Amino acid sequence: MAQVAAIRSKLPSQLTHSFQKFWGMALIFLVLTLALRLLESYLVFQNHVLDFSFSEVFISCLLNDINWTAYFLGLLLILYFFFDFISPVFAKFFVQLALCLELVVQGLLTFYFTKTLLPLGQDLFAYSRKDLILTVQASGQLNAVNGVLFVLLFGLLFYLLNLGTRWFKFKPKVLLTLSITIFFILISSFALKEYQQDELNVNRKNITLNKVQYLAFESFDYFMYPGEYYFDFFLRSANDALFVQKDFKDNSYPFAFEADYPDVLSPFFDSLDQAPDIVIVLIESLGKAYSGKDAYLGSFTPFLDSLENHSLVWTNAISSTGRTFGILPGILSGLPYGNTGFLELQQNYPNHNSLISQLAKTGYESHYFIGADRNFDHQGAFLNYQGIDHLNDIRTFDSKFEKSPSNNGFSWGYADKELIRDALQKLPLAPNKPQLRIIQTQTSHDPYIVPERPYYSEKFQKHLSEKLRLSIDQIEDYRVYQDIYMTILYADDAVKEFINEYQKRPEFKNTIFIFTGDHRLPEIPMASRLDRFHVPLMIYSPKINRPSYFKGMISHFEVTPSLLAFLEGQGFLEMETSMAWMGQVLDTAANFQAKLAMPLMRNKNQLLDYIGGEYMLSEGELFVISDNLNIDPAVAPNISNQLLGEFEEFKNKNNYMMETRRLLPLR
Repeated sequence: MAQVAAIRSKLPSQLTHSFQKFWGMALIFLVLTLALRLLESYLVFQNHVLDFSFSEVFISCLLNDINWTAYFLGLLLILYFFFDFISPVFAKFFVQLALCLELVVQGLLTFYFTKTLLPLGQDLFAYSRKDLILTVQASGQLNAVNGVLFVLLFGLLFYLLNLGTRWFKFKPKVLLTLSITIFFILISSFALKEYQQDELNVNRKNITLNKVQYLAFESFDYFMYPGEYYFDFFLRSANDALFVQKDFKDNSYPFAFEADYPDVLSPFFDSLDQAPDIVIVLIESLGKAYSGKDAYLGSFTPFLDSLENHSLVWTNAISSTGRTFGILPGILSGLPYGNTGFLELQQNYPNHNSLISQLAKTGYESHYFIGADRNFDHQGAFLNYQGIDHLNDIRTFDSKFEKSPSNNGFSWGYADKELIRDALQKLPLAPNKPQLRIIQTQTSHDPYIVPERPYYSEKFQKHLSEKLRLSIDQIEDYRVYQDIYMTILYADDAVKEFINEYQKRPEFKNTIFIFTGDHRLPEIPMASRLDRFHVPLMIYSPKINRPSYFKGMISHFEVTPSLLAFLEGQGFLEMETSMAWMGQVLDTAANFQAKLAMPLMRNKNQLLDYIGGEYMLSEGELFVISDNLNIDPAVAPNISNQLLGEFEEFKNKNNYMMETRRLLPLR
């Protein structure tokens, strides 16, 4: 009995000692977590121009941080006591390691967010290891110095947490109170969420998020819910409000349909005597916010603006994705997304058609030019599947051209002007076939290093004061993003050089040029959730006889079927009877209207938004869309339910396509 009494007498002191160690480390963790949140807030408001202050979002930030900290420490406390009964030494080491890793991840996510204003989520897992390394190298952070600093920082955190076990000595009642409080907050945090209002401003919402919690929950969803499908599709024609009535016939190919695409472009063109050349220029990060008529940040593309007077211009155009991975399958094929973008299916593409493959059947010769590596995002594999005739990338440049300025020794490849010059000298001077030529730029991409920096720095200053006529205070706001805006000015100059040189070529008079951006860049704060996708889209050609601005809402999905319908209308090809384009047709309405039905993919793995007519369903919230793609909250349960049903049906079909690889029947 005396031995049992002795054991019982030691248990309270052992528990107290264990609580002391845990809460000594936990309190240091809490202080460092608060410091990182303050650092994040300082960097965000120091490096970005926002229309609100930190004080306006402080409460939401605090609630989200409390929620995550209670969740993390509560779970860790349970694991700590489990291990403590086995090995107190291991239990302490485990907690130190877990807290250090959380703080390091929080620091890395803080760095990422302060640059992009986007929280990192499931898209982390959508890129290959090689692509991730290239992206980090491009930021200039992957070097030996930072590696050493990282190791030292990790060691310092480990040391500080260990000091906490010595600094903080509390009475048992205080330790018990702290533990109970953590679990109380953890339980009540779900109730606290009910008092947090839905944040409509995308920047405010992203800032308030706890970035580690966001990544943790996104990761859980990614690994636990990889996607399921049910073989149950509503095979019906498209809504009567849409332009193209699609006749779906076979539920084993839920995206395949038959339809007549109207030729909406011919009324704006002179009659063509021969098949026209088509040149598509895809400009990296070119958003409507800073390009073209009514750009709300002011236009930084003066040359492209000058072409608008001789072009067909859609002011309410959207990309299908919020990153570059979607531009080729979107604009050339109107394809569904798969789980992480259609390009990731490159090891086993489902049968499909594209602008390249369809024009090849009528005798077109195709060329593709990019200044970067064709293998990034598997773009080269996609183009080869389409049967591209000439694929030019970083490997094929003439030796006289120089790569872009590097960031700590790394460069994405060749700048846009070098790309244009290399392409112009490679294009045949007297082709005996009609031509499809695709040029994809990349200079206006992180880390936003512009060639001829002194020249573009001066041009940027003059553009602000003379072209945009901004006040001194406004100019200071724009200088925060000077490096980004300079690359847009540079890309515009590259396009100017391209058109000026192309005008000297004999095929210019019979060429149709298409200019668009792949997405709007996120580093400059966005006005709304739809702003990310809002891009310019312009068709320019000497053959246009009625230059016009159009207000009808369109997307990249509409480009290929509209071009093919135009060529069919002009008598140069016959469209396939069975197709799988997700797009409708380019809307030439003079007043705003929206006749689209399509999902939008923000990042790889983030399929959160759906467009249905003049409404947008975003993360379960309904918005009404108006001219210039402004969105406002809407309350319409019937429409919400309709869009939700359409969205879920798309996901179902999309997952089925992933599992079966059935997109378009073989012929």
